[in-house]
Amino acid sequence: MDRRTFLATSATIALLPFAQSPLFATVAAPAGPGDAKLNALFDEIFKRQVTDSPPFATALGLDTGPNAKLRATFDMRPPNVQREANAKRDRGFLAAVKAIDPKTLSRTAALNREIVIYDLETSLESWEKFKIDSVQGPYIISQQSGSYFSIPDFLNSTHPIDNASDAEAYISRLSQFGPLLDMETQDQKEMAARGFLAPGWSLDLALGQMEALRKPAAAESTMVKSIADRTKAKNIPGDWAARATKIVDTSVYPALDRQIAAIRALRPTTKPGDGATRLPNGAAIYAAALAQATTSSMTPDEVHKLGLSQVAEYTAALDGILKQAGFAQGTVGERLSALNASPAQLYANTDAGRAELLASLNANVKEMTARLPQAFATLPGQPLEIRAVPKEIQDGAPNGYYRSATLDGSRPAIYFINLKSTSDWPKYSLPSLTYHEGVPGHHLQISLAQESKDIPMLRKISFYSSYIEGWALYSEQLADEIGGYSGIEKGGYLQSFLFRSARLVVDTGLNSKGWTREQAIDYMTKTTGFPRPRVQREVERYCVSIGQACSYKVGHLAWLRAREKAKSILGPKFDIKQFHEVLKDGSMPLTILERRVEERARAQLA
Repeated sequence: MDRRTFLATSATIALLPFAQSPLFATVAAPAGPGDAKLNALFDEIFKRQVTDSPPFATALGLDTGPNAKLRATFDMRPPNVQREANAKRDRGFLAAVKAIDPKTLSRTAALNREIVIYDLETSLESWEKFKIDSVQGPYIISQQSGSYFSIPDFLNSTHPIDNASDAEAYISRLSQFGPLLDMETQDQKEMAARGFLAPGWSLDLALGQMEALRKPAAAESTMVKSIADRTKAKNIPGDWAARATKIVDTSVYPALDRQIAAIRALRPTTKPGDGATRLPNGAAIYAAALAQATTSSMTPDEVHKLGLSQVAEYTAALDGILKQAGFAQGTVGERLSALNASPAQLYANTDAGRAELLASLNANVKEMTARLPQAFATLPGQPLEIRAVPKEIQDGAPNGYYRSATLDGSRPAIYFINLKSTSDWPKYSLPSLTYHEGVPGHHLQISLAQESKDIPMLRKISFYSSYIEGWALYSEQLADEIGGYSGIEKGGYLQSFLFRSARLVVDTGLNSKGWTREQAIDYMTKTTGFPRPRVQREVERYCVSIGQACSYKVGHLAWLRAREKAKSILGPKFDIKQFHEVLKDGSMPLTILERRVEERARAQLA
């Protein structure tokens, strides 16, 4: 997600009266003398995070009532002002949380304190140590980052339009898009002078996507059509299309032209190389990125060796399954490639084929939802939609990703799939993807955390990739355990695990061992059997979003260890439904997760 569009929390803005909303209720009935003070501090931190990032408020559905003015704006402070304000704010909150003596807290509150301290310390690291926004995303503009990439999609899929006030807010935000682009262009020039400029091929992809956004006449742009179509559908009178067209034509497009020209001028100056080794202080940045992504102390070499071991394990498992399916010749990767190319496995690469593919995903969600009571005592109530990645950004976008619902359920969760080419998605591979992104994966886990009455609001929005992606990968395995795959679909689930294992090898290879992009693409294509264009998008992602790809398998193994520990403690009393209730404790670092599962198991035994 873009720094200033979604989760940035930078400007110091006066607190708004959130406290009246039941959405902000903290953990009830404090059991320790310090609990109330801690929960009040958590509320204050959360309010600041929301008010400091108006698009974040919109994403959560908290830009209503007395906070409605947040819906009409972005954070318009210059980037370095945002960064310094953000750091000052987080330093103050960190000191305040640490000042509360854990001995005065209940066990639950002490756990919350520990996790929030970890989160605040992590949020400070990138700027205070390296003077960049994120060690996991060190570039301002790439094929997957920048306002050009995120704001049009945000306006279309996240900004609501239900009445004239919402439409006015859309117009207001659209009018700020051009100035944001100009600030970002200058920021990128300054970062480039320090050596933080994306690889050349990444800039080429970004330029292609900018040009695709710029190509239509202003009246035909997605930014204009979004408000025109939605106001028409809601019968909201007004000259919305004409007003939006004028803004795009006179403000957005000229700013986009200036950004395109600036990136073209910077393109010849970017350093050679593809991964973090090309960055100033790249080894330290990658070590920090890996630690953040995995919430572990594993070194790049340890992660690389783990990946090689896991690749060997899943390659052996797939060998038998492929032979049973009649694919017995060649390496496992070659046989997977042959299976991927089988006409029986492919949807037509047409609009009709894409619609059929999306229909199959929805059917998978419905079928798995019916199976969930086998393994879960609590099920989410938030709806889920499945959509194709917008065409304007599909060249650089990930192959699949999840966007959570608003806290009040007014906007559903969305699982996006990149349908640039349906050949990237053979039929046997789709169920595991749906179980990862939808249920019992991201949608179930994030929704249960949002709906939980057991944790303060601040922790409902915390994000630990190793926990969240580890759970999603664990969910693919859980789906197998409750009958979610049939026939060769189990090969798709194991191929998914092979793919995530190869990520450990490739991410560390690119970012600590000096692998080239081509070397990484060759290895992953040969190992996984995925189509080369799909693999190329993945590898290019690891070059600009460093370390995050390692969170999946490291997190999956932690979830398995935690489950086995609970089984060993509880023996015949182990209940998978009760084990999964830990999701209501919210996202947390892996070491804390494993400890928390053990505590819950011992309490259940007692």
